Amino acid sequence: LALEMASAAAPCLAPPGGQLRHLAVELRLFLPRVRVGEARETTEEFDRQVFWRRLNEAAAKVSGEATALTTAFSQLPLPSPQETQRFCEKVHAAIKAIIAVYYSLPKDQGITLRKLVRGTTLEIVDGMAQLVEALSITPAQSPENKDFISCNSVWVACQQVPRIPRDNKAAALLTLTKNVDFVKDAHEEMEKAVEECDPYCGLLNDSEDTSDHHNDEDDVLGSPTNQDLYWSEEDQELIIPCLALVRASKACLKKIRILVAENGKKDQVAQLDDIVDISDEISPSVDDLALSIYPPVCHPTVRINSAKLVSVLKKALEITKASHVTPQPEDSWIPLLINAVDHCMNRIKELTQGELEL
Repeated sequence: LALEMASAAAPCLAPPGGQLRHLAVELRLFLPRVRVGEARETTEEFDRQVFWRRLNEAAAKVSGEATALTTAFSQLPLPSPQETQRFCEKVHAAIKAIIAVYYSLPKDQGITLRKLVRGTTLEIVDGMAQLVEALSITPAQSPENKDFISCNSVWVACQQVPRIPRDNKAAALLTLTKNVDFVKDAHEEMEKAVEECDPYCGLLNDSEDTSDHHNDEDDVLGSPTNQDLYWSEEDQELIIPCLALVRASKACLKKIRILVAENGKKDQVAQLDDIVDISDEISPSVDDLALSIYPPVCHPTVRINSAKLVSVLKKALEITKASHVTPQPEDSWIPLLINAVDHCMNRIKELTQGELEL
C-alpha cells in the first residue's frame, strides 16, 4: 500500500523529448520580457565590479549547463524522465539567473551599455532555446545535428560576455565604430556599382542558353527595356552628389567617434547616449539612399531619401556640437561638414527639379 501511495504521489513525467520541447517554449517566453524589461529599482548603490563578476559567472554557468545537457543527450541510452527533469530545472535556473543579473544593471549606467548587455543576454537565451529544441527533435548522434550543436550560438554568446564594454563610453565607441563600418561598406558598394556602371548585367545572362529557339521578335518583346537596367545620363549625373553625401556621412561619423574617444567623459552618460542614438540613424538612412540609386532610378525618391539623410546628419552634428565632447563648439570642421552636406543637397535638388514639376 505504501508503495502504491508513493507511486500515486510521484508526478507522471513526460518523456525526455517532450520535456525538452516544453523547456524550449518556456525559454522563448523570456525573450519578449528581456526585450522590454526595465532595470530593477533598488536603493543600493551600483557596484560595477560586482555586476561584471556576476554576469561572467552567470554566463559560465549557462555554458556549463549547455555542455552537460548536450553530453547527456548525445549518447545512448538517453537520460530517464527523472534525470531529464533535473537537467531542465538546471538549465531553466541558469537562464533565469543571467536575466536577473541583466535586470540589475541600472539605466543610469547608460542606455547604450544596457542595449549591448541586453543583446548578448537575448542571444544566450535564444541560443539555449535552439539547442534544447535541437536535442529534442533528432538524435544528437546524427551528423547534421552534431554540426548544428557543435557550433551552436549559446556557447558563442556566452563567450561574448567578458568582451562587452565595461562602461557607457566604451559602449558608445563600439557602437559608433560599427556604424562607421556599415557606412563605409555602403559607400564602397555604391562606388563599385558606379564603376561597373551596370549592376544588373549578370541577371540577364542566365537566360541566354534557353533563348536560342526564340525568334528575334520574341526577344525584343520579351526582354525588359534598357532603361530599366541601365543608368541614363541624368541618373549618372545625379549619382555624383549622392556619393558625395554618403562620403560626408562617413566623415561625419568618423569625426564624432574621434571626439567621443578623445573628450567623452564616462560620467556624462545621457549625452553620450544622445550622440549614439542619432548616429544610429545615419547608417539606415545611407542604406535607403544607396538602394534608391539603382536602376530604374526614381528621381523624386532619391531626393526624398537624400533630404532624410541630410536632416539626420545635421541633427547628429548639432547634438555633438552642443555636447561636452566638443570643447570648442566653433570648431571649424562642423560648419564645414554642414556646408558640404548642404552643397550636395542643393545639387540633388537642382537635378531632380524637372521631374517634380512634371
